Amino acid sequence: MTKPLWTPTAGQREASNMWAFAESVGISLANNSYSHLHRWSVEQSADYWRAVWDFAGGIGDLGRTNSNDRIGPASKFFPDATLNLAENYLKRSGDETALLYRGENVIERSVTFAELRNSVSQVQQALRAEGVQSGDRVATLLPNGPEAIIVFLAAASIGAIYSSTSPDFGASGVVDRFGQIEPKVLIATDSYFYGGTKHDLVEKIEQIASKLPSLRKIVLVEYTGRASQSSTPGTISLQEWLAPFSPCALEFETFGFDQPVYVLYSSGTTGKPKCIVHRAGGVLLKHWSEHLLHCNLSPGERLMYFTTTGWMMWNWLVAGLASGLSLVLYDGSPFFPGPSRLFDLAEELEPQLLGVSAKFIEAAMKEQLRPKETHDLGSVRTIASTGSPLAPEGFDWIYESVKEDVHLASFSGGTDICGCFVIGDPTSSVFRGEIQRPALGMDVAIFDDAGRRLGNNSQGELVCCNSFPSMPLKFWDDDDGKKYHAAYFDKFPDVWHHGDFAEWTENSGMIISGRSDSTLNPGGIRIGTAEIYRQVDAVDEVLESIVIGQEWESDTRVVLFVRLRDGLELDETIEAKIRRQIREGATPRHVPALIAQVPLIPRTRSGKLVELAVRDAVHGREVKNTEAIDDPSALNLFREHPALR
Repeated sequence: MTKPLWTPTAGQREASNMWAFAESVGISLANNSYSHLHRWSVEQSADYWRAVWDFAGGIGDLGRTNSNDRIGPASKFFPDATLNLAENYLKRSGDETALLYRGENVIERSVTFAELRNSVSQVQQALRAEGVQSGDRVATLLPNGPEAIIVFLAAASIGAIYSSTSPDFGASGVVDRFGQIEPKVLIATDSYFYGGTKHDLVEKIEQIASKLPSLRKIVLVEYTGRASQSSTPGTISLQEWLAPFSPCALEFETFGFDQPVYVLYSSGTTGKPKCIVHRAGGVLLKHWSEHLLHCNLSPGERLMYFTTTGWMMWNWLVAGLASGLSLVLYDGSPFFPGPSRLFDLAEELEPQLLGVSAKFIEAAMKEQLRPKETHDLGSVRTIASTGSPLAPEGFDWIYESVKEDVHLASFSGGTDICGCFVIGDPTSSVFRGEIQRPALGMDVAIFDDAGRRLGNNSQGELVCCNSFPSMPLKFWDDDDGKKYHAAYFDKFPDVWHHGDFAEWTENSGMIISGRSDSTLNPGGIRIGTAEIYRQVDAVDEVLESIVIGQEWESDTRVVLFVRLRDGLELDETIEAKIRRQIREGATPRHVPALIAQVPLIPRTRSGKLVELAVRDAVHGREVKNTEAIDDPSALNLFREHPALR
């Protein structure tokens, strides 16, 4: 067994929420028996989720009935429950700080719990005045600041369905999403800042509004200074919209466990984005399980996760309010005005959990940052990473350059479940390159193509064999559930197929090798793309890369595109270094048949590599919904690349 990078002390384990929760259900973790707790949470699933509700102090009533045993859209947890998600998020009040907001170097703002409740009250009244009722949709195009959270909670308080995109989305990308759900109200920022540059949005908002005939009201929120004016009928500034309403006692309408609470969207790189409808009770329980138990956060502490409002991690971040946490919100470039910006904020605002993407860690490594020597990160107990697999070198960098005594919690899940299948465990060791544990309540397994469970060190498809509360309620406009079933249950009957290529390790952790639909298959041998990225990331000359399988001479050849440091050209020396690193760090079969240089690597707006879109571009196929890509024009670099001819 390999040596761990970090192991909690006996005192840390016994002081953890995971330890206290296990004791509350009659299970001891004294012998490192996470597997015992996990097995119980799967075999007695409804009891587990009820225990999470009790441990978190849920407001409402779960009812006497637990669930049925059906899986997929027909699954039901706590069918007799009555609750309101916003009431659980707003359980705290008073003068303690709820939100600490920084908008690049332009905005500094704090909101207390009392001020948050007052603002939600005003927006609640304004929505009702617009005729918004339970089931109606409210959409926002806002930065990761207080207003987005306030509108979300106001909508949830009356049973309206909330949906958001980030301000950097193009007009057609926003319409592709909001046009499907037909919102009554759109609340949008008039501008935003990124990398020190102001981007005005009024013209784009007017384009969007012209394509959304369902809108009754468009509310413009000023980013700084005076709100811009718009000629679109029905447009009003936030101040004018709220002026008739004074803060008053909040009213929370109660609903069932399956009340639709928000719509998230698939990345949409292979077609129009799927509208994934999440249920209030499901995400509430799932996020409590992850925040309180897996991340070991407690009321009164601070949670910081770098995200935009267009990524599911925003919903995950905001859910920290339900655990009594204060939230650190940052909007803008994580490298402005300098590459250490997020660590500057962590030192200043002292969160207990600092969350970033694996892409950010890779970039910080390339910048040769050493926060351990330049910043006081004494408050940070947990560093979380998600968005894509974190390479083993990323684990090394955290412990060598950021902080030695820290719980590095790598996550993997998805927008589909607004949570994680595999996640951190504060009572267990962290091993290089491994996600620690399957999430509680989730019967996670690795299947071969025949649907058989695989043991350690065997790669296959990541699946979940049981029902869980944060399964999507439905897809929008999918009344018969056929699209839902096709997305997750076609490959293995009654088993959730997530589409990741993964394996269990001897340490009971998991290594994820990338999306199985982008798995390479040269000569009939399956190769996960993340296995190649881990090696290429270790080559100092390479800033980032993307790898695809190209149809070639009745087979598939592996093609690696690299973006090099400024001023470098891909010559025989650099190419040989890349090939040697891959051959020695992985296997000879991982070595690409072709390596080509490009000036830019396209990603989704949440930072994920768009392997399928690049593959389609290379083969001359149409790339659908390019609005999901941060710079769609970059695909032309691959369509026309001379090395492929």
